Amino acid sequence: MLKVALRNKPKSASVIGSGPNGLAAAIVLAQAELSVEVYEAQPMAGGGARTLELTLPGFQHDFGSAVHPLAAGSPFFSSLPLHDYGLEWLQPPAPAAHPLDDGMAVTLERNLHDAALELGSDGPAWRRLFEPFASRWNDFTEDTLHPIRPLPEHPLLMARFGLAAIHSARALANSGFRNARTKALFAGIAAHSFLSLDRPFSSAAGLMLGAAAHAVGWPIPRGGAGCITRALCGYLAQFGITVQTSRPVNSLTELPQSDLTLCDVTPRQLISIVGPRLSDSYSRRLAKFRYGPGVFKVDYALSSPIPWKAVECTRAGTVHVGGSMDEIAASEHNMSHGRYSDKPFVLLTQPSLFDSSRAPEGKHTAWAYCHIPNGSNFDMLERLENQIERFAPGFRDCVLARHAFRPADLEAMDANLVGGDIVGGASDLWQMLFRPTWRQYATSARDIYLCSASTPPGGGVHGMCGYHAARFALSRLE
Repeated sequence: MLKVALRNKPKSASVIGSGPNGLAAAIVLAQAELSVEVYEAQPMAGGGARTLELTLPGFQHDFGSAVHPLAAGSPFFSSLPLHDYGLEWLQPPAPAAHPLDDGMAVTLERNLHDAALELGSDGPAWRRLFEPFASRWNDFTEDTLHPIRPLPEHPLLMARFGLAAIHSARALANSGFRNARTKALFAGIAAHSFLSLDRPFSSAAGLMLGAAAHAVGWPIPRGGAGCITRALCGYLAQFGITVQTSRPVNSLTELPQSDLTLCDVTPRQLISIVGPRLSDSYSRRLAKFRYGPGVFKVDYALSSPIPWKAVECTRAGTVHVGGSMDEIAASEHNMSHGRYSDKPFVLLTQPSLFDSSRAPEGKHTAWAYCHIPNGSNFDMLERLENQIERFAPGFRDCVLARHAFRPADLEAMDANLVGGDIVGGASDLWQMLFRPTWRQYATSARDIYLCSASTPPGGGVHGMCGYHAARFALSRLE
């Protein structure tokens, strides 16, 4: 990555929030030789990228995401020597598995040749769909993990992506694949988007994450997601910068004056913190920002591995628990209309299968979540566990302890998770194109910038929102 160097007298910057985007922004600013202060409201840096004992002593659980294809494939993170600061990626044998009611599972294999063999008659179609993006991952992410611009760096590649991504996930699966198993596999990947699978653009997440699986895998960090944060903080420390934890910022007036302020917060927090520094018209635009669905998440301490009927699930870092494509589509449709499915689509991971440091010897950890309406207080625990039991009879007998998070619980531990929204805002096509931050992260105040997942390119542990926001802020610094 090109470093930005300033020739003028030393400048100062404040970064509010120490999630992956806030830390990425701080690193870019530090590389440009600014004096940087980072403020974090929680006792531990990282935002969603934290690892905590949430159930029993010795059981290490990821508060947010546990599997990180976009972190491993991030152009900015890949440019940093994070391995020198303790970050080690572990690749499960298969990125994902999708159990079905016949007692078998279809797996998402990392190698495209193996994936084609796994999918039988649909193998050639799967390869045609994903190979252009997986084989050119660096070119692909140069555009997809970049703010929207009139002409992409790789227009033909992005045109190919756009022609597929504009379709609904159900339409793309039905037109591209014959086998119900392949359709279910794609639906599970696409459902990471939080969009109804009948909505336009709902296939985009499936294309992006599927390509990532074949290009960089869906790895887990040894020791948990907190190791990503520790590595970023370790790199930042070489510039003499440490994160000031337990330091909430309720107003900019609480901070020393600085030349730049970058905010790893959502629009709601930005209005509260910045207040009168923003123009009335810009504040009104921010107030119209729409948050996405929430999640109901459960962390488990287990006495033994999950007893899947399909042994293939034990090879996978992620298990999509949802049955057929039609079932998954129905679950996501219900959620998008404020209803609760009896058979919710559940995303599940069991990191201790591949990282023994996560639990005491012989024991295991797992987490699972399903999508629910934003801010809901509905208890999905029984329905979520019934889905796991459906494909892993005896699962409940393995549970030593559980910690359930409703949306309000998640927001209490990370103010950016408004209503349990873990991706920084509704991810439909309209808002992705016309977020209130379309002006390259700038606000109506020239020295204040937004750098959270509510800005392009959106949610995911990749740091690219912070990277691009800091770069843009530096380009305008006088």
